[in-house]
Amino acid sequence: MKLKEGSFLWYLYLDKLYCLLSVRNVKALVDYFHLLDVHRKNTLNDVLFYHFLHHVTNLTRTQINIVFNMLDWSAVGEIGFDQFYMLVCILLAQENRLEERFIFRHSRPVFELLDVDGELRVGAANFHMYNFLFNIKRQALRELYHDFDITGDRCLNYKEFKLFTIFFMDKYQERQKAEKEKALLEKKRSRQVNVSQKKSLLGINGSESRI
Repeated sequence: MKLKEGSFLWYLYLDKLYCLLSVRNVKALVDYFHLLDVHRKNTLNDVLFYHFLHHVTNLTRTQINIVFNMLDWSAVGEIGFDQFYMLVCILLAQENRLEERFIFRHSRPVFELLDVDGELRVGAANFHMYNFLFNIKRQALRELYHDFDITGDRCLNYKEFKLFTIFFMDKYQERQKAEKEKALLEKKRSRQVNVSQKKSLLGINGSESRI
């Protein structure tokens, strides 16, 4: 999933620590929601919702319908601002590669979104259906159900899911640390190359001056 450059969401800032919008951004989002709400019902129906997501993302019609059904918790054919706000945070988290941190910080709302049948447990099919939003790699999904399905029912209850989010966050921080160390190493090598090139040039210029 990608946000379309220049769209309204492109200019919103998601706090990288808590994965929430600032008060100023929430106010702007409320005003934007009211602009979309042409029927003045404080809700968006599936048609308005489709045109919104089609305008700001590259999601397909099928994916947009899946997202709408996921957010329409009470199956009334409309979503309110709370669900809209949650969706915007998910989209910005993915755009900023903060999916792991978002799932960790908001494990309960994410679990409830994935628990589409209201059975207080989440199966692998749920993850696969919505993975275009959360971008969990296949290997991570396999580990999720192999290592955290403590009850052995091939589903995760909330406690099992919470354990997974902690593990997922640890992996994310390890990867971030490795990437920083790699960047520092490459920067150090680049400096060494530049120093070597300067020494080489000075050597050549020194030889020319002696001649």
